[in-house]
Amino acid sequence: MEMKGILGRKIGMTQVFTKSGKLIPVTVISVEPNVVTQIKTKENDGYEAIQLGFETKREKLATKASIGHTNKANTTPKRFFKEIRGVDVNNYSLGQEIKVDIFEPGEVVDVTGVTKGHGFQGVIKRHGQNRGPMGHGSHYHRRPGSMGTMRPMRVFKGKNLPGHMGVETVTIQNLTIVAVDTENNVILVSGNVPGAKKSLVTIKTSVKNPGKKVEMDELVSYEEKPLETPVEETTEEVTEETVTEEN
Repeated sequence: MEMKGILGRKIGMTQVFTKSGKLIPVTVISVEPNVVTQIKTKENDGYEAIQLGFETKREKLATKASIGHTNKANTTPKRFFKEIRGVDVNNYSLGQEIKVDIFEPGEVVDVTGVTKGHGFQGVIKRHGQNRGPMGHGSHYHRRPGSMGTMRPMRVFKGKNLPGHMGVETVTIQNLTIVAVDTENNVILVSGNVPGAKKSLVTIKTSVKNPGKKVEMDELVSYEEKPLETPVEETTEEVTEETVTEEN
């Protein structure tokens, strides 16, 4: 199964209903058309991949190098660039636009994003450890605890200690595409996706289940239909004129 992917921004979460009454929590991902800014081949680069550019930015904010790079694809400077490997490069051309219709409802995908940053956190929040007794006499409340045995005379690598939490690249696998809105360039993905609102996410074909497609029930539509104004029937009143004969 050929790999395919696209870049987008996480908007937030909501829920949709199927006509059978099932509620599905979904993540809304805004996907503007991506542009193929570079095609890498085995002859030139040692591997096959395409580079996608996402979200146009002003030329004033772009470097000369990035402007020259995007000019080769006859497109405007982009804010984000990402490579998608495992694709058939023969199906892509430089400057080609990739839109949301590359995916269909029911396809199984992997979504990659950068998790929210939580700053410097202790072991209770960062690693889920338990606290000590909160009585005044315990003198042990939220500390990390023992550092290990005395024999090595050092702390082993990987010990759960306080430190920076979050801002890690995480991939959630085997999510299902619930709906694809080509008019608004939006994809609805079942479940949650890592990252804060408006953060960059990558949607790619599932690694463990390539080509798998789940049967999706029809969703309930809440589009407001224009009210049909009733046509008033005009009744013509026929007035009888009495003709008086003049003697």
